[in-house]
Amino acid sequence: MKLYLVSLGAGLLVGIVYSLLGVRSPAPPIVALVGLAGILLGEQIIPLAKRLADRPELVRYFHQDCAPQILGTPPTAKERDA
Repeated sequence: MKLYLVSLGAGLLVGIVYSLLGVRSPAPPIVALVGLAGILLGEQIIPLAKRLADRPELVRYFHQDCAPQILGTPPTAKERDA
């Protein structure tokens, strides 16, 4: 239930920001895509900040967890050659 309330609160906050910026809802595709990119990057900030003290762990986290989620997984050599 808490998750639904937090989601509702986030939606209300975004609605207020859209209203202040004069963006109609649903947002134009480019505004929606920029917003989704912000969400995708924003969800990586807390785990990244937690790992700043441990540099090797930060590099491992970025290469194995963060980058594939943001950029997608690269195609394998077999998929590229097909």
